[in-house]
Amino acid sequence: MVTAILLAAGSGHRMQGQVEDKILTRLNGKPAFYYSLQAFMQAGVVDEYLVVYRDEAQKAQLTEIIQQYGLQQLKINGVAGGRERQDSVIHALNVVSDKCEYVFIHDCARPCVTSQSIKSLHQTVVRDKAACLAHPVVDTIKRIPQANEIEKIELEDLERNRLWAMETPQAFHFISILKAYQKLCQEKLSITDDTAAAQLVGLKTTLVANAVPNPKLTTPGDIAYIEHLLASHSIPNT
Repeated sequence: MVTAILLAAGSGHRMQGQVEDKILTRLNGKPAFYYSLQAFMQAGVVDEYLVVYRDEAQKAQLTEIIQQYGLQQLKINGVAGGRERQDSVIHALNVVSDKCEYVFIHDCARPCVTSQSIKSLHQTVVRDKAACLAHPVVDTIKRIPQANEIEKIELEDLERNRLWAMETPQAFHFISILKAYQKLCQEKLSITDDTAAAQLVGLKTTLVANAVPNPKLTTPGDIAYIEHLLASHSIPNT
């Protein structure tokens, strides 16, 4: 049994108030949330869905989207999110069915994910127990001495051929990632993605190279670019 956790509870504060809810933002006429759900549905590898919502008002709007696009046949449940992303993930993991064997964790702010990428991730997680969609970094990356210190500083070079940018979905053997997040909570640690939690229990991750852009909807400037990607025939959401 495979469960997809769809994270939709983010605050979206970097949208600078120009978008009320980035997960509900219309992209080429359809809500951002719809694209992620559609990609998972078309991949055909998920048995049930768990949508992590911010509040009751958002939950009602997400339910309306599911009904509007005729997706009621999918087995979809919901759970309230937490203050931080990792809180939302553990809330979801705690209510996933104990029959689940593998779980996908996906930020719905990445609407360009394709069903083919999801299929590839599924094949990998079944083999290796932990897999993450990612792409090699192409820019030259420098590390600064400390945050926000940018004037007259010594820049540290990083080996670009060893740098990868993490995306979502990230997929895991369910019991393993559940234990990882339980340990995370016990030790009161902070992380920004699920592979960091997996490391706490010695679970090594296989990177699945994604050849198609899968950017995160973060600022108002991202909207036009993501709409272009969704409309592009070279990046079909099938």
